[in-house]
Amino acid sequence: MQQKKAVLQIAAWLKGDSGRMSVLRQASQLQLPDWCIGAGFVRNLVWDKLHGYSRATPYNDIDIIYFDVQDCSQQRDRMLERQLLQQSKLPWSVKNQARMHFNNGDMPYNSCADAMSYWPEVETAVAAKLNGLGEIEIIAPLGTASLFAGNISINPKRAKPEVFARRLAQKQWLRQWPKLRVTVAG
Repeated sequence: MQQKKAVLQIAAWLKGDSGRMSVLRQASQLQLPDWCIGAGFVRNLVWDKLHGYSRATPYNDIDIIYFDVQDCSQQRDRMLERQLLQQSKLPWSVKNQARMHFNNGDMPYNSCADAMSYWPEVETAVAAKLNGLGEIEIIAPLGTASLFAGNISINPKRAKPEVFARRLAQKQWLRQWPKLRVTVAG
């Protein structure tokens, strides 16, 4: 599927999902710099649609990421999670990508999109946010073609087969979405 068409399709699916729209609105209220919700939030939605599921797969977690070099403390992330939990008991996870390069042994990232470009799977590096006008924006530094093709592929930029294999086994993606294909490259 062409990138622009895929982005429009994801936005339409998000708009039609009241639960995901509520999550996006709650996250936008934090007014974080360079923020989005990534990983399974968008990926799982697309995989559910590709499989024709009428019900959304429950959230394992809701990965809000943001980029702020002014305050890289983990304490800030925990405070933001507590703030979100006061609104809803969803499985929130908040992480400032300005410090995550330390965990991954990378050079410092310069934005959320840059950080996402290092995530283990190509298909996981797709995120959404509400902009200042309340419109959905999609962030996909590695594109959406592989996601819409129903692939699970290791990110060549983060070529760690042992991490990929462990995540594939732990997440049980092939069990949840049996039409997916594990591929060598995105």
